[in-house]
Amino acid sequence: MTGDHQTLALVLFGVFVAVTLAITTYVSRNRQGSAEEFYAGGRLFSPMENGFAIAGDYMSAASFLGISGLIALYGYDGLLYSVGFLVAWLVVLFLVAELVRNCGRFTLADVVAARMRERPVRIAAGTSSVTVSVLYLVAQMVGAGSLVALLLGGTSEAAQAWTVIGVGALMVIYVSMGGMRATTWIQIVKAVLLMAGAIALTVLVLMRFHGDFDQLLRTAADRSGHGEQFLAPGLKYGGDWTARFDFISLGLALVLGTAGLPHILSRFYTVPTARAARRSVVWSIGLIGSFYLMTIVLGFGAAAIVGTDAVRGSNAAGNTAVPLLALDLGGGADSTGGTVLFAVVAAIAFATILAVVAGITLASSASVAHDLYASLRRKHAKQRSEVAVARVAAAGIGAVAIGLGLVARDLNVAFLVGLAFAVAASANLPVLLYSLFWRRFTTRGAVWSVYGGLLPALVLVALSPVVSGSAGSLFPGVDFQYFPLENPGLVSIPLGFLAGWFGTVISPDRADAAKHAETEVRSLTGAGAA
Repeated sequence: MTGDHQTLALVLFGVFVAVTLAITTYVSRNRQGSAEEFYAGGRLFSPMENGFAIAGDYMSAASFLGISGLIALYGYDGLLYSVGFLVAWLVVLFLVAELVRNCGRFTLADVVAARMRERPVRIAAGTSSVTVSVLYLVAQMVGAGSLVALLLGGTSEAAQAWTVIGVGALMVIYVSMGGMRATTWIQIVKAVLLMAGAIALTVLVLMRFHGDFDQLLRTAADRSGHGEQFLAPGLKYGGDWTARFDFISLGLALVLGTAGLPHILSRFYTVPTARAARRSVVWSIGLIGSFYLMTIVLGFGAAAIVGTDAVRGSNAAGNTAVPLLALDLGGGADSTGGTVLFAVVAAIAFATILAVVAGITLASSASVAHDLYASLRRKHAKQRSEVAVARVAAAGIGAVAIGLGLVARDLNVAFLVGLAFAVAASANLPVLLYSLFWRRFTTRGAVWSVYGGLLPALVLVALSPVVSGSAGSLFPGVDFQYFPLENPGLVSIPLGFLAGWFGTVISPDRADAAKHAETEVRSLTGAGAA
């Protein structure tokens, strides 16, 4: 990229960072010592504000960069990510939002511990939540590295590494200083910017083809190098039965995983009532649905205007398709319009990454402090000490995410998020649903459910083509691939539910009927909710 691109984009990056740091500094002047302020922002956000924040939290680098890139590379099969991410919100709306708001205080473990022995349940759920959060953070780090490598006109490993480190440092600052209130406002600002950018690019793509979507698809197919196959199922997931099972596995992970994501569940605690939580989801579905429809246009637009080969040449995983599309729509690499539009889109993408990593880091640090630390030192853990531990945990989680982000920098960000969704659906969703709806569910069943989904998911990923045995693996020089699927959801999700059932059936303890009745009334009516 030219010096103009670099200068303008870096200026816009700097403006966004300065604004978000100003928000964080202002919010940190208010009372942040209590756990309710730090974890839930005082539960003062309106449904509309929280809906925008949820959308900002959910529309990550995987959505803006990864999905559009996959559509540009694989056509119809890349489009399946958009469908899965959107349909998942129906599960959240009808099964999770209100009940979680009524039963919990800050984390997923609160819901389960309401009717179980707290210590083993909190340790299991906290471990799972931190694992899912770190996997999700890695995807954002990879997106940041790809974006800045494109901006600087090369693929320098040093440039990508320093970008990942910088993003990690900023997210620690946002969380440790501002807590949930600052994180929420950063996400709201980011959601507005992202929607505005996506709308502008979508309009420009459709104008290029005079509003003829059919012409857009035909041009994309012609320039993809695959012809009509680009618009039909099977280009990525239809080669053989292994690929087809991989598609089923991915679909299950995307549809079921959202309801188990810690940073999404924690957003329901920032509103005052369960009704407000449901209305928040309605707002977020409208925003997210509109956005994913636009990613379809952007993905096929990148294939038609930039060309699949050019997208793959810039980044093998397709993560830079949208910035390249913006550059072309603005008039090309040497034009003022191209320079401005590219810089604006790059800055929005960078803002997307910063906002999402802040939300994920806050949720995971809350799990460390509120679940793990408080369980191990129940008698001594006070609210202020819990918040202090959460701030330290944010730094530790940031360091782990930075390290893993450097290792996984060549993988597609949407694909990496798919793995996080698979782990969330395998470990968090079974224990959540059993706790809310199964009267006989016991503490042993809860612990087995979490570990019975978490451990198989992680082991299967380690033994999959993602890690070794192929040219696109994390470690292409070695081969310990024994599991053929790239996404473990097809196996690990049923195992999570099965382990929870089996642990309950063989448990010597019986479920506490009184606690279940209390939890049921609380979940349905909100009586006694925090």
